[in-house]
Amino acid sequence: MDNSFSNFRRHLLQFPDQGFSLDLSRAIAPAGFIEKISPALEKAFAEMEALEKGAIANPDENRRVGHYWLRNPEIAPTPEIAAEIKNCLRDIQEFTKKIHQGKIRGAKGQFTDLLCIGIGGSALGPQFVSDALGQTNDSLRVHFIDNTDPDGMDRVLATLREKLGTTLVIVTSKSGSTPEPRNGLIEAALVWEKAGLNFASHAVAITGEGSQLDLTAKKEKWLARFPMWDWVGGRTSELGPVGLLPAALQGIAIEEMLAGAKAMDALTRSREQTKNPAAQLALSWYHLTGGHGEKAMVVLPYKDRLLLFSRYLQQLVMESLGKKHDLQGREVYQGLTVYGNKGSTDQHAYIQQLRDGLNNFFAVFIEVLKDRHGHSPEVEHQTTSGDYLHAFFLGTREALSESNRASLTITLKQVDAYSVGLLIALFERAVGLYASLLGINAYHQPGVEAGKKAATQTLKIKLLALSGLKKRQGQWVTVSQLCEEIGLVGSEEVVFKVLLHLSSNPGSVERQDHQDPGQTLYRHL
Repeated sequence: MDNSFSNFRRHLLQFPDQGFSLDLSRAIAPAGFIEKISPALEKAFAEMEALEKGAIANPDENRRVGHYWLRNPEIAPTPEIAAEIKNCLRDIQEFTKKIHQGKIRGAKGQFTDLLCIGIGGSALGPQFVSDALGQTNDSLRVHFIDNTDPDGMDRVLATLREKLGTTLVIVTSKSGSTPEPRNGLIEAALVWEKAGLNFASHAVAITGEGSQLDLTAKKEKWLARFPMWDWVGGRTSELGPVGLLPAALQGIAIEEMLAGAKAMDALTRSREQTKNPAAQLALSWYHLTGGHGEKAMVVLPYKDRLLLFSRYLQQLVMESLGKKHDLQGREVYQGLTVYGNKGSTDQHAYIQQLRDGLNNFFAVFIEVLKDRHGHSPEVEHQTTSGDYLHAFFLGTREALSESNRASLTITLKQVDAYSVGLLIALFERAVGLYASLLGINAYHQPGVEAGKKAATQTLKIKLLALSGLKKRQGQWVTVSQLCEEIGLVGSEEVVFKVLLHLSSNPGSVERQDHQDPGQTLYRHL
């Protein structure tokens, strides 16, 4: 790779007003690439403009995709949508103010803690922002239940056991019937009930109008309800009520997050690809992966506060781009794998393989210039801990370049609400443009729906298996015998796994193990 300073100067995009730059000098496109891709890029720009103006972006659900309107309601396609956004932001601010001032209180006093129950985009974005921007003096301490793992819920709820009376709960689910947040809600409500507390007087819903959750919150008189609009997808919902409400309650300057996103949106609308950082990211992804996900994207932020950014990006990028079919219905099997942790931890984990192993990735470094608030002590002569971190970043980048490993570098002045808004908006736009280059739909997720349907079918099989065991009350039976009786021949492995799980937990199913799963015996007590 040519890493000369003149090369760096030619391929550095700087945006000093936003405290942000993008270095492409270690991932330069091959000769003729831009000329070849330009027609597709122009089409991507046109599609993005149409999306922002309110075009139907997800034909599967006949809905618009309007996350760009959240930070700039003036560009919403109708006055009604613009008013909804503005009113919602006002409601978030007013509700937050009442919580912080103690005008809305828990059963045992002013709220001190916040429990967020959600899954996917209703958890990953809020978790990233909470961790990135949290302070020791946050207005509320934030906790998350983001799975239907019973032990995981127990661990979180145990930390709140003595604070239930001063803990506010946000339950986030667009439909209100998604199993993970629904199960978290049920279990949390039981804990409040066992403590002799009224759960509804501690609860807030973020959900779709008229959803199961919306109706429950209204019927039980929860503290508040905030909207999840059908034109905002889960993975692009962080700068809507889903992310803004918990962030505001924590004490984060949500206006600054929105300002950062709005500023990045303005930069990434430019049709001059050399001045558009999102277009440059999308083009880099295309030429670095052969336009077909041939390499993974390793996100390496050299800042502890950005630890969860790669997890957030995994959903945003992989759920958007991992598609079997293109817009014409042809099988294309597209995607872009994302992983990462943080520097310099990664240097003691998997950098060895990145440098000397398979060249099946490209790196995205995130450099943060400001070390901390205030002065740093010296750990060596004229050297601070921050100097070491920066040196490790530069050294790792150089080591990868020496092994012909491509990398991009995003530089931020500091990690604050404004820069977090910048990052979120940058990658949202890059994903949308890249999907257009590939000719796929970034705004649906049929694979996720397929998994949900399969899980539903598994639960039906479980009920059939239990019913079959009950008919043989007290009798030992193999999986094959049971499947023959209940009409599930061909589903023996699923039935085996279901019964193995049931018999490993308190309940009515018992088993006698055998080295051969086909000879393992089960009975209903």
